[in-house]
Amino acid sequence: MRPNRALEIGTGLFVLLGFAALLFLTTQLPGSGVQIGGATGYAVSARFDNVGDLKVGSPVTLAGVRIGRVAAIAFDPTDFKAVVTLDIDKRYDHIPDDSDASIQTAGLLGGKYVGIGPGGSETYLHAGSTIEFTQSAIVLENLINKFFANFASGRGAGSASEPQESTKP
Repeated sequence: MRPNRALEIGTGLFVLLGFAALLFLTTQLPGSGVQIGGATGYAVSARFDNVGDLKVGSPVTLAGVRIGRVAAIAFDPTDFKAVVTLDIDKRYDHIPDDSDASIQTAGLLGGKYVGIGPGGSETYLHAGSTIEFTQSAIVLENLINKFFANFASGRGAGSASEPQESTKP
Protein backbone atom coordinates (compact mmCIF):
# COMPACT_ATOMS: atom_id res chain seq x y z
CA MET A 1 0.00 0.00 0.00
CA ARG A 2 2.90 2.35 0.68
CA PRO A 3 4.47 2.34 -2.85
CA ASN A 4 1.10 3.22 -4.46
CA ARG A 5 0.79 6.35 -2.28
CA ALA A 6 4.31 7.50 -3.21
CA LEU A 7 3.48 7.04 -6.90
CA GLU A 8 0.35 9.18 -6.53
CA ILE A 9 2.27 11.98 -4.77
CA GLY A 10 5.02 11.87 -7.39
CA THR A 11 2.50 12.04 -10.23
CA GLY A 12 0.69 14.94 -8.56
CA LEU A 13 3.94 16.88 -8.12
CA PHE A 14 4.89 16.21 -11.74
CA VAL A 15 1.52 17.54 -12.99
CA LEU A 16 1.80 20.58 -10.71
CA LEU A 17 5.29 21.31 -12.00
CA GLY A 18 4.02 20.98 -15.58
CA PHE A 19 1.27 23.54 -14.95
CA ALA A 20 3.76 25.93 -13.34
CA ALA A 21 6.06 25.64 -16.39
CA LEU A 22 3.10 26.21 -18.73
CA LEU A 23 2.07 29.33 -16.78
CA PHE A 24 5.61 30.70 -16.95
CA LEU A 25 5.88 30.09 -20.69
CA THR A 26 2.56 31.80 -21.42
CA THR A 27 3.81 34.95 -19.67
CA GLN A 28 6.79 34.96 -22.03
CA LEU A 29 4.72 34.94 -25.23
CA PRO A 30 4.77 38.21 -27.21
CA GLY A 31 0.99 38.70 -27.17
CA SER A 32 0.39 37.78 -23.54
CA GLY A 33 0.45 41.35 -22.26
CA VAL A 34 2.25 40.19 -19.10
CA GLN A 35 5.75 41.55 -18.81
CA ILE A 36 8.13 40.45 -16.10
CA GLY A 37 10.59 43.13 -15.04
CA GLY A 38 9.34 45.66 -17.59
CA ALA A 39 11.57 48.73 -17.81
CA THR A 40 10.11 52.12 -18.56
CA GLY A 41 10.90 53.74 -21.86
CA TYR A 42 9.61 56.12 -24.49
CA ALA A 43 7.00 55.56 -27.18
CA VAL A 44 7.56 56.12 -30.90
CA SER A 45 5.24 55.24 -33.76
CA ALA A 46 5.59 53.86 -37.26
CA ARG A 47 3.05 53.45 -40.08
CA PHE A 48 2.95 50.26 -42.14
CA ASP A 49 0.90 49.18 -45.16
CA ASN A 50 0.68 45.64 -43.78
CA VAL A 51 1.73 44.38 -40.34
CA GLY A 52 1.11 40.71 -41.16
CA ASP A 53 0.87 38.69 -37.95
CA LEU A 54 2.64 41.24 -35.73
CA LYS A 55 1.28 41.18 -32.19
CA VAL A 56 1.31 43.51 -29.19
CA GLY A 57 4.30 42.50 -27.06
CA SER A 58 6.45 41.41 -30.00
CA PRO A 59 10.12 42.41 -29.71
CA VAL A 60 11.69 45.52 -31.22
CA THR A 61 15.32 44.96 -32.16
CA LEU A 62 18.28 47.03 -33.31
CA ALA A 63 21.31 45.14 -34.66
CA GLY A 64 19.74 41.93 -33.34
CA VAL A 65 19.52 43.25 -29.77
CA ARG A 66 16.10 43.57 -28.15
CA ILE A 67 15.58 47.25 -27.33
CA GLY A 68 11.85 47.32 -26.69
CA ARG A 69 8.46 45.87 -27.52
CA VAL A 70 5.38 46.60 -29.59
CA ALA A 71 3.03 48.50 -27.27
CA ALA A 72 -0.01 48.92 -29.53
CA ILE A 73 -1.29 48.32 -33.05
CA ALA A 74 -4.10 50.46 -34.45
CA PHE A 75 -5.69 51.23 -37.82
CA ASP A 76 -5.73 54.77 -39.21
CA PRO A 77 -8.84 55.13 -41.41
CA THR A 78 -7.60 58.36 -43.03
CA ASP A 79 -4.63 56.84 -44.85
CA PHE A 80 -5.58 53.14 -44.47
CA LYS A 81 -2.37 52.18 -42.70
CA ALA A 82 -1.56 50.36 -39.50
CA VAL A 83 -0.04 52.54 -36.80
CA VAL A 84 2.36 50.60 -34.59
CA THR A 85 3.44 52.10 -31.28
CA LEU A 86 6.88 50.95 -30.14
CA ASP A 87 7.96 51.16 -26.51
CA ILE A 88 11.74 51.66 -26.61
CA ASP A 89 13.77 51.09 -23.43
CA LYS A 90 15.09 54.40 -22.04
CA ARG A 91 18.67 53.06 -22.19
CA TYR A 92 18.51 53.30 -25.99
CA ASP A 93 17.97 57.03 -26.37
CA HIS A 94 20.50 57.65 -29.17
CA ILE A 95 18.65 56.10 -32.11
CA PRO A 96 18.90 58.45 -35.12
CA ASP A 97 15.54 59.91 -36.18
CA ASP A 98 16.10 58.90 -39.82
CA SER A 99 16.23 55.20 -38.89
CA ASP A 100 13.99 52.73 -40.71
CA ALA A 101 11.63 50.13 -39.26
CA SER A 102 10.72 46.85 -40.93
CA ILE A 103 8.56 43.94 -39.90
CA GLN A 104 10.64 40.78 -40.00
CA THR A 105 10.09 37.10 -39.31
CA ALA A 106 12.05 35.08 -36.78
CA GLY A 107 13.02 32.03 -38.82
CA LEU A 108 10.99 30.56 -41.68
CA LEU A 109 7.66 30.29 -39.86
CA GLY A 110 8.48 32.16 -36.64
CA GLY A 111 6.75 35.13 -35.08
CA LYS A 112 6.98 38.65 -36.41
CA TYR A 113 9.02 41.41 -34.81
CA VAL A 114 10.04 44.98 -35.65
CA GLY A 115 13.64 45.48 -36.71
CA ILE A 116 15.08 48.98 -36.68
CA GLY A 117 17.92 49.89 -39.03
CA PRO A 118 19.94 52.85 -37.77
CA GLY A 119 20.15 56.02 -39.81
CA GLY A 120 22.92 58.62 -39.82
CA SER A 121 21.22 61.69 -38.39
CA GLU A 122 22.63 63.73 -35.52
CA THR A 123 19.17 64.09 -33.97
CA TYR A 124 17.58 61.20 -32.12
CA LEU A 125 14.17 59.62 -31.62
CA HIS A 126 12.30 60.80 -28.54
CA ALA A 127 8.89 60.28 -26.99
CA GLY A 128 6.23 61.00 -29.61
CA SER A 129 8.56 60.64 -32.62
CA THR A 130 7.46 58.90 -35.79
CA ILE A 131 9.72 56.60 -37.79
CA GLU A 132 9.12 57.75 -41.36
CA PHE A 133 10.87 54.99 -43.32
CA THR A 134 9.06 51.67 -42.98
CA GLN A 135 8.89 48.35 -44.79
CA SER A 136 5.79 46.22 -44.37
CA ALA A 137 5.67 42.54 -43.52
CA ILE A 138 6.23 39.97 -46.22
CA VAL A 139 3.22 37.69 -46.02
CA LEU A 140 4.23 34.14 -46.95
CA GLU A 141 0.74 33.24 -48.18
CA ASN A 142 0.78 36.15 -50.68
CA LEU A 143 4.16 35.06 -52.03
CA ILE A 144 2.95 31.48 -52.47
CA ASN A 145 -0.22 32.67 -54.24
CA LYS A 146 1.81 34.86 -56.61
CA PHE A 147 4.19 32.00 -57.33
CA PHE A 148 1.38 29.60 -58.21
CA ALA A 149 -0.45 32.26 -60.26
CA ASN A 150 2.72 32.92 -62.29
CA PHE A 151 3.40 29.21 -62.61
CA ALA A 152 -0.16 28.53 -63.82
CA SER A 153 -0.13 31.39 -66.33
CA GLY A 154 3.28 30.29 -67.64
CA ARG A 155 1.96 26.79 -68.45
CA GLY A 156 -0.59 28.05 -71.00
CA ALA A 157 -0.35 27.24 -74.71
CA GLY A 158 2.39 29.07 -76.57
CA SER A 159 3.99 30.56 -73.49
CA ALA A 160 7.61 31.59 -73.45
CA SER A 161 8.42 29.12 -70.68
CA GLU A 162 7.66 26.05 -72.83
CA PRO A 163 10.52 24.59 -74.85
CA GLN A 164 10.27 25.25 -78.59
CA GLU A 165 10.54 22.37 -81.06
CA SER A 166 13.54 22.46 -83.31
CA THR A 167 12.81 22.95 -87.04
CA LYS A 168 16.28 21.94 -88.23
CA PRO A 169 16.36 19.23 -90.92
